[in-house]
Amino acid sequence: MAPAVRDYLIVTASYWGFTLVDGALRMLVLLHFFKLGYSPFTLAFLFLLYEFAGIVANLGGGWLATRFGIPRMLAVGQALQIAGLVMLSALDPAWTAAASVAWVVAAQGIAGLAKDFTKTASKSAIKATAAEGAGQLFKWVAWFTGSKNAMKGLGFFVGGLLLEVTGFVPALWLLAALIGVILAAGLLLLPRQLGKAKASRTMRELFSKSRSVNLLAAARVFLFGARDVWFVVGLPVFLYAAGWRFVEVGAFLAAWTIAYGGIQAIAPALVARSADGLSREVPNARLWAGLLVAVPLVLALLLQSPDLWRPDIVVVVGLALFGLPFAVNSSLHSYLILAYAGSEKAAEDVGFYYAANATGRLLGILLSGALYQLGGMAACLAGSAVMLAACWAITFLLPVHVDGIGDSKQAA
Repeated sequence: MAPAVRDYLIVTASYWGFTLVDGALRMLVLLHFFKLGYSPFTLAFLFLLYEFAGIVANLGGGWLATRFGIPRMLAVGQALQIAGLVMLSALDPAWTAAASVAWVVAAQGIAGLAKDFTKTASKSAIKATAAEGAGQLFKWVAWFTGSKNAMKGLGFFVGGLLLEVTGFVPALWLLAALIGVILAAGLLLLPRQLGKAKASRTMRELFSKSRSVNLLAAARVFLFGARDVWFVVGLPVFLYAAGWRFVEVGAFLAAWTIAYGGIQAIAPALVARSADGLSREVPNARLWAGLLVAVPLVLALLLQSPDLWRPDIVVVVGLALFGLPFAVNSSLHSYLILAYAGSEKAAEDVGFYYAANATGRLLGILLSGALYQLGGMAACLAGSAVMLAACWAITFLLPVHVDGIGDSKQAA
């Protein structure tokens, strides 16, 4: 087996395990605190620091991965996840509600740092290994991203199962032990110099990315904000109000995430390919973004006539359809950032891009609660359509030619 393929497989397997634990942790927190009587809005608040920490982790993680190498940053992320799990296990039921929320928010902040340190390092490793991958970059990115999201969906099931079978604290310790095994394996098997290069020396240099990277990052903010504006608070609360049990809501979210990951993995088969890697891929990003705008807009309009059909069925079916263009868009973006990224500082470019991803998620969470409070699920969907329209508009500015590493210009 070629060294590049071996390293890619090791990183992918490592991230699978990490993502399963991350999904399980989210479901553990949601279910456990829901059973304790916390409102959906309070549950959403528990994850705000998780998303904000992701912005910091992506920016810093890209620089650190370039400076110290990808394996070390993977280890840092995994060690932080263990620390967050152990911290959560120390939660005392005798504490006041305010103290408990503060403790969980802090632990989730550590988990947010862990997740995005690990994600930035893992996706940067694809760029580093695909240099020897015979033009397989898009397929490698799509498979990595899609399989990761399928594992996250599986993690939702694992979290609920562990909570029921072992209880909250033993489940956290089991997950921490699994991450410990993954950490040790990565340190032993991955070459220490993987992804290491000369890092930026100033903050200005770190933030001064190419025009293509900046534009793609802006599109990513709106793309993921458009998903989380209905997915995080609006959808669960809406389904609760429609009479769904919590286990049914969790099962739908898990199934959606797994299916979404599966579509991401096969995205290369749905997108016309080009020899230069951009001239067909960028127009495809525009096409799929345009298709995506229509879905939440139509759903918001349908919800204005609740007497004609069951609103919960309309939303569930519509958001199942939403998953196809969203998954293809997400996979295309994940490929394009690596296509645009400079080879020497790919980790920094990827970190900057996924900081935008975390910014979009944070914005989506905040708007999800606010819009649902103002106008219910229809308002969340309308907000999603507006954000997707902004994403679509930005894709028309993306360059379709790259002159040199990290230096792109708009095609005539």
